[in-house]
Amino acid sequence: MADLKVMLGDVLLDNPVIPASGTFGFGYEFAELYDINMLGAIAIKGTTREERYGNPLPRIAECTEGMLNSVGLQNPGIDEVIATELPKLRACFRKPILANISGFSVDEYVECCEKMDRQDQVNILEVNISCPNVHHGGMSFGTDPSSAYDLVKAVKKAVSKPVYVKLTPNVTDITEIAKAVEEAGADGVVLINTLMAMRIDLSQRRPILANKTGGFSGKAIFPVAVRMVYQVYETVDIPVIGVGGISTAEDVLEMMMAGACAVEVGAANVVNPYACKEIIESLPAAMERYGIEKIQSIVGGAH
Repeated sequence: MADLKVMLGDVLLDNPVIPASGTFGFGYEFAELYDINMLGAIAIKGTTREERYGNPLPRIAECTEGMLNSVGLQNPGIDEVIATELPKLRACFRKPILANISGFSVDEYVECCEKMDRQDQVNILEVNISCPNVHHGGMSFGTDPSSAYDLVKAVKKAVSKPVYVKLTPNVTDITEIAKAVEEAGADGVVLINTLMAMRIDLSQRRPILANKTGGFSGKAIFPVAVRMVYQVYETVDIPVIGVGGISTAEDVLEMMMAGACAVEVGAANVVNPYACKEIIESLPAAMERYGIEKIQSIVGGAH
């Protein structure tokens, strides 16, 4: 019988599949469709200190084998998430929760992480320094090793729970950022977030998105994500969560062979709300086809 269990640092997951922050809401919405306790964990929607409406409409544009989004971290704010959203999720979900935190200053990141660190429901803090759709925040920390180091160092001083840092692919060398956050004390890294991209409406002769640019996700970015996970795995000694274009059980195996201890599934949830469920259900058969008994054993197997 296939063994799907994996270790994410000191956190045991029943399987490596985690819905990525942003496309799975706060998780409990999907409990109406299937038993979400079959998931390895859930990364909840990105949270900031204040409530955010997000960017103006339109925010979504279709692409070949993918999509652009410029949602802009729409969320009800950290206090409301703690008071309302986390209890709703924990009422129907008993597995590990990753709290995704974004911000516009070091102080905001620290404040939000401190608040989430005190929540029994939260197992891992996922510090997002990679959102391309907000100005003067998110990705501005993730494209400079020094800024990334300072931010993670400040967060680590303020919290006790594991800190995983979500990295942007919109850099010349992602390994430099990964090394910087590892040196600052990060317990793990998550990569990749979306690629900066644009679509133009031919009839209107202007960008489709109100924000002009957005984050490109979906199947088309999978090879980029695999390459970056492979490179980062060889650079750091902390766990890697691989994300970007995963939509099948075979994608999970490939990403783990590149070096990921677990994976996050993002855009596929938008296309098919049962995507994570179907991937998990098809993993044992995929493992059997490739002679894999324990999925943990293939982490980094392509190196």
